[in-house]
Amino acid sequence: MSTEQHRKESPKYVNCMVLTVSDTRTEDTDKSGKLMKKKLSDAGHSVVRYQIVKDEFTTIQQVIREAEQDKDISVLLITGGTGIALRDTTFEAVESMLDKTLPGFGELFRYLSYEKDIGPAAMLSRATAGIRGNTTIFSTPGSSGAVKLAMDELIIPEVTHVVKEVQKDL
Repeated sequence: MSTEQHRKESPKYVNCMVLTVSDTRTEDTDKSGKLMKKKLSDAGHSVVRYQIVKDEFTTIQQVIREAEQDKDISVLLITGGTGIALRDTTFEAVESMLDKTLPGFGELFRYLSYEKDIGPAAMLSRATAGIRGNTTIFSTPGSSGAVKLAMDELIIPEVTHVVKEVQKDL
């Protein structure tokens, strides 16, 4: 079956949660979280939960557990904490909880970042994605440019197809 046929059989819309990981952002200053929510809504998807948490390993993991257990959430989108600074723990928190990884997401994100305008600094990004239980997780850098790129080029075009594949045996 072709990718186009798979997409046609996918749900039209999915329920999502947006999680911003930041030590400084608030709902008023969270441009990336707002952008993620807008891109999802504009594509017809529902944002059933939105949260901002500090960049703390155990806190991020707790939210991942809660999202996985919430039957109303098919996709968890995380923005922030993917850099290489000592405080950046999102990558480790997410990766250690995945049942299956989608390495192509991070690879494509870095490639597109490199090609678009970031150049070799794209290698510093630790964008990642994968599956925990029946929940799809995408983790992007916290800049609004990174969120726009990930949403427009990777997530929005494929999110329903990914959810279909994850949930097809349920």
